[in-house]
Amino acid sequence: MDTQDTAQRINRWLDDNRITEIECLIPDMAGQARGKIVPRHKYDPAAGLRLPEAVHMMSVTGDFPQEDFTSVADGDMLLVPDANSLRPVPWAKEPTAQIIHDCHYFDGRLMELACRSVLRRVLAMYRDKGWTPVIAPEMEFYLVQVEPDEDIPLKPPLGRTRRTEAGMQSFSIDSINEYGDVFDIMYDWCEAQGIALDTLIHENGTAQMEINHDHGDPLALADQVFLFKRTIREVAIRHNMYATFMAKPMQGQPGSAMHMHQSVVHTASGKNIFSQDDGSPSPAFFHFMAGQQTYLPAATAIFAPYVNSYRRLSRFTSAPINLQWGYDNRTCGLRVPHSDPQARRIENRLAGVDVNPYLVMAASLACGYLGMEQKLSPSEPLAGSAYEKPHQLPRHLDDAVDTLMACKPLVELLGEHFIQTYAAVKAVEYREYFDVISPWERRFLLLQV
Repeated sequence: MDTQDTAQRINRWLDDNRITEIECLIPDMAGQARGKIVPRHKYDPAAGLRLPEAVHMMSVTGDFPQEDFTSVADGDMLLVPDANSLRPVPWAKEPTAQIIHDCHYFDGRLMELACRSVLRRVLAMYRDKGWTPVIAPEMEFYLVQVEPDEDIPLKPPLGRTRRTEAGMQSFSIDSINEYGDVFDIMYDWCEAQGIALDTLIHENGTAQMEINHDHGDPLALADQVFLFKRTIREVAIRHNMYATFMAKPMQGQPGSAMHMHQSVVHTASGKNIFSQDDGSPSPAFFHFMAGQQTYLPAATAIFAPYVNSYRRLSRFTSAPINLQWGYDNRTCGLRVPHSDPQARRIENRLAGVDVNPYLVMAASLACGYLGMEQKLSPSEPLAGSAYEKPHQLPRHLDDAVDTLMACKPLVELLGEHFIQTYAAVKAVEYREYFDVISPWERRFLLLQV
């Protein structure tokens, strides 16, 4: 569809829904929504909008690297709307639309630092092979009490019985119903936005939930994850609580993951390339698995993007510490669920839910692509506990960034300019974290050493 057709489609939708205001969004490095709010009569989808390139160098704290990875003139980029991402904002008082934009240079090229561009780059490589990846994300998150003071530990919120949860309540229906009003509105608002939710369950942690998304196109699913985070946060705030996507928000509680079920189909036939005609696993299945095992350690800085992320990746928190794989084995970083051959898939369990969904899907698919291109062979499937096997992943953010920078195949696939910028942003975040003296240090070191 050309620019004019796209503009006409967008304008029709805006007119049909009597929109008065538009949230023009781009996801930044952290997966936060940035952009502009524009009155309807001022918005021209054919012309696009402008925003400084430097937005893509912002850290999660709002700071910037000392080195400049964009134009020294601090120039603009062009925001081009994606008509497929056009949705209402259900919680707005006035009829409001939200639309995700792609970031372009003014010569028409996609800006390589934009996380949506990184995912598009990887998907284009699959497309050139006649393949279409399929993704289904599972998102874990906590509901917690409102606590503006960052020095006070988080606590679970009060439910409809006016009590907090006692102990672990895995898969408890009654514990989900404690927050029934929250989830009723969550489903309504997600349906209004075309966010296709599947199962809701109570996870292991206190007031920890998991929501599953329907499987589909990775870019569309990354958009839905991006918008879902905005949605559930807004619902929670309106019920006097927070929804948090920190990987490890509370001491003594499990971390929160974003598991991804991955498969690849032939674009022309729709057939799953992970299965042969007799229903057995195909060579492509094993090559993809081997690519995950080989390259995911280098991608850890994207799967665990903050210092807090590494509190989750521990053998004491029921999270992966290596990339063993097994059939229906949840101790493994890579799990193959029971399924019929057409639904054969690989569940990547490495990512925390604090990830940028565009970048983590791009990185995981890039690892699998490299495995298929290089025809790599995986280890034997594990039947026992992977928690008893050695740790294979970087243990800290700075180590993970160094490992990513040293992996030439992955750097080439994701884009050298992007990786250099990402590493610089992570260095800023690590430096700011390192400057903070923790309560543990004051408690145990102040007078004892």
